[in-house]
Amino acid sequence: MNEALLDQLISDPMPPVKGRGTTLNPENRFERIKIEADLDWLDLEPDRKVATEFFVDRSKTILAKNDSPDLSFTYSINPYRGCEHGCLYCYARPSHEYFGLSSGLDFETKILVKPDAPQLLEQQFQSKRWQPQMVAFSGNTDCYQPIEKQLQITRKCLEVFLKFRNPVGVITKNALILRDLDILKELAQHNLLVATISVTTLDNQLARKMEPRTSAPEKRLEALERLAAAGIPTNVNVAPVIPGLTDHEMPMILKEAAARGVKNAAYILLRLPYSVKELFFNWLNHYYPNHVKKVMHAVEDTRAGSLNDPCFSTRLSGVGVRAAAIGRIFKLCCAKYGLNQQKIVLNTEHFRHGNLDQGELF
Repeated sequence: MNEALLDQLISDPMPPVKGRGTTLNPENRFERIKIEADLDWLDLEPDRKVATEFFVDRSKTILAKNDSPDLSFTYSINPYRGCEHGCLYCYARPSHEYFGLSSGLDFETKILVKPDAPQLLEQQFQSKRWQPQMVAFSGNTDCYQPIEKQLQITRKCLEVFLKFRNPVGVITKNALILRDLDILKELAQHNLLVATISVTTLDNQLARKMEPRTSAPEKRLEALERLAAAGIPTNVNVAPVIPGLTDHEMPMILKEAAARGVKNAAYILLRLPYSVKELFFNWLNHYYPNHVKKVMHAVEDTRAGSLNDPCFSTRLSGVGVRAAAIGRIFKLCCAKYGLNQQKIVLNTEHFRHGNLDQGELF
């Protein structure tokens, strides 16, 4: 990256919004209208809060299909668009631009909710064309973000997975997953579930700044322990690994997860698509100004001189010497702590075709 672009990204960081990952609302790449914040007004309101708004999404289908060779699933389900967790680095942020919104503050404060998700999922499983297979829950935004506590859309969808005996893989950063332990345990008894919790850092202060509305790291580790103790196949996902900022934590995260009974692990390397790089470096310059160039160049070292890599086979793990070193450390730690010794294979043989009445559930 040239120094001019670096200076542009890190100059004059905007003050934070309380409880949010970012202050910025970058320009939507599909829109011609650009809104510029009044920095004088922002300075007058350093502790201002921005309320979350929720909008009903009446999508007609609920399963999204992908053809990526990097992923172990073909279909995913997302009951929400946008995510109140506010993770600064989230690769899904640019997807909000398809709705005329920004990948910045809009992404974490304007949430599209799909109340029809359970019914749409049931219709999908009732279709004669449906071939039972593992569905990822969620593929884009967290299915256990804060509003799920009230709406329970994810829980209702899990009930549908159990009803039809279709396997599901759940991934989250929220200990709220434990609320549904009763359903998760029953899914696991039929070999229909794998649960994954992402842990980015064990540093509470860093987590609060970088992923402000997720569960604290210790709460996530406790959730991993309770899931594993309940007999649920459980993964820890060290994600994203941020070169120059959190990569040194990978061994300890894997050690802590293994000590809590976790048997499998994965990692994903940071990438910064579209305006996410602007958000990330504005944040970094505000909280860790002495780390900006170090992290910038470390990310570039793993992305062939860029900050993003959309290519299959390399987008998750990166390229180059530094990326290879991170991969070696991951494998060594997994071997040391007994992780990834056995592959998890979920069951599709007990899928229930067609319409089911209430009596068939018991």
